[in-house]
Amino acid sequence: MPSELVVVTRTRHAAERLFDLALDVDAHVRSMPGTGERAVAGVTSGRIGLGETVTWRGRHLGVRFTMTARVVELERPRRFVDVQVAGPFRSFEHEHVFAREGGETVMTDRVVVASPVLGRIAERLVLVPYLRRLLRRRGRLLVEALDAEP
Repeated sequence: MPSELVVVTRTRHAAERLFDLALDVDAHVRSMPGTGERAVAGVTSGRIGLGETVTWRGRHLGVRFTMTARVVELERPRRFVDVQVAGPFRSFEHEHVFAREGGETVMTDRVVVASPVLGRIAERLVLVPYLRRLLRRRGRLLVEALDAEP
């Protein structure tokens, strides 16, 4: 049975701006410092769209991996979902939801992931905590990128 994690990021920026940045392959690469992550196939630069794929290559938890994800749902500026179509996990689904609440934009990342080895034990002890840290850092760096825009 897969594990689920949720990470919430809040910002003063408009939902449309954060939504568009979250779909930007170049912004994703910048939000993954230290992983060597880069887009190597499919959409490799700019904004990815509905039905399109991107293949990522990088190093996480000391392991090199390649993962291809497809955007399977996209409702600008409220929500999009990407899923692993090839890669290291038994399954990986990432839902991104954007909403305005009390004068700020709330981006909610919901990931459902199944580990390829050791199942729930690996998910609970290693995979989920690592992904939670990664998504928190990514959210923070996306907001910082918006803060730096004129």
